[in-house]
Amino acid sequence: MNESPAAAPASRLVSWPEKPIRRLVAIFSRIPDSVTALLGRFSIAAVFWKSGETKIQGFALDIVSGTFQFGMPRLSDSATDLFREEYRLPFISPELAAPLAAFAEHLFPLLILVGLATRFSAVALLVMTLIIEIFVYPDAYPTHGVWATVLLMLVARGPGRLSLDHLIARRFGAKS
Repeated sequence: MNESPAAAPASRLVSWPEKPIRRLVAIFSRIPDSVTALLGRFSIAAVFWKSGETKIQGFALDIVSGTFQFGMPRLSDSATDLFREEYRLPFISPELAAPLAAFAEHLFPLLILVGLATRFSAVALLVMTLIIEIFVYPDAYPTHGVWATVLLMLVARGPGRLSLDHLIARRFGAKS
């Protein structure tokens, strides 16, 4: 005897809004992790690179705004004052913190952008993010939470296929 659709178990029936929602979820689940990782790498690298650019002079490179100034980079005149008067980090002098931060905000974003030592670089920037959140701008947790999420995704999942880490791992038979 044939069962009518009304008599079919509720788990077998798919309502009108459920079917297109399931289709969209299936489409979204096909977004490759490498695309997400590349967008995350580019975005988080830009955040820290742009911050680093405020701490140096003599060199500027911003592919988004088109700002280019090539020369010998040096710590800007205001960077140490920024650490002394606004950031006020405990346990480290402004004279040491300013150049270290400027260096880190250029090196680690560059490595993340090309996908080289990505997990290590993401951990370094995650530590920097935590220091900024705890000691400098504790009320900026929504912004820092987004940064931490992207960085944790890179630590946990890696840089994706579009990275030097992936190429190196393929060459040496390791997982990136």
